[in-house]
Amino acid sequence: MRKLDTKTRALIIRLLVEGNSIRATARIADVSKNTVNKLLIDAGKACSKYHDKHVRNVKASVIQCDEIWSFTYAMQKNIKLATDAPNFAGDTWTWTAIDSDSKLIVSYMVGGRDSGYAIEFMDDLRARLSNRVQLTTDGHKAYLEAVEGAIGGDVDYAQLNKMYGNAPGGKSHEKKYSPAECTGTKRRTVEGNPDKRLISTSHVERQNLTMRMHMRRFTHLTNGFSKKVENHAHAVALHFMYYNFVRVHQTLKVTPAMEAGLTERLWDIRDLVALIDTNEAAPKKRGPYKKRISK
Repeated sequence: MRKLDTKTRALIIRLLVEGNSIRATARIADVSKNTVNKLLIDAGKACSKYHDKHVRNVKASVIQCDEIWSFTYAMQKNIKLATDAPNFAGDTWTWTAIDSDSKLIVSYMVGGRDSGYAIEFMDDLRARLSNRVQLTTDGHKAYLEAVEGAIGGDVDYAQLNKMYGNAPGGKSHEKKYSPAECTGTKRRTVEGNPDKRLISTSHVERQNLTMRMHMRRFTHLTNGFSKKVENHAHAVALHFMYYNFVRVHQTLKVTPAMEAGLTERLWDIRDLVALIDTNEAAPKKRGPYKKRISK
């Protein structure tokens, strides 16, 4: 099969990480949808592998965690009526942990929202940190057991519970497009001695907006949702590699990876293409031919 040149592959990846859908990317780059999808899968695998290996020993002081909702194939309430729904169709949650200072996404995971996923997420986060941190999550109960099991008492942990009222507009159509109004917050110390001034989820919630702006699959009330959870995970992996290493943060003036000391240079989209090439398995060598001897 003919391999696309570096310039075309870089264009496709740039279109994807800037929020274009598979179809729009295919039209702009003048390639097929299958070509775009195949490149997304290859990029997702390469980025996930690089993140897992190199985003380690992160020195941070304040970590914020959150979960952002999306869905795969069909909304959860419609799964029973959906035909040929694949495995893991329905609600799809993306867990994220951000370093408040460097804005680095230290850990992320795609899956459900139960305690099993919370434990796996916290185990992964702990393995990537090099020091004790102050941790803030929302009031999701699954975090309590997960943080205790993964980190124990070696953390200053607090939960921030937000209370919401009705969405602006009452019963009008505007409530479909406007979030519910936050009417107050409650801070709860769970472990250690967290600084009350730093108990916040503002940075990780702002990251949710960045995800929605840069990944078509997270845009509500459109047909850009993921059809397979595997492709959803690949898109997330590509986004966070782009966000951490390529995209210059508006406030920091460098990338989060540079601010966190994980790299000394500014990456380019072509570096992501090179990452895909590096990750491709080398062709297996043919073994020596052995003639079968019939007995």
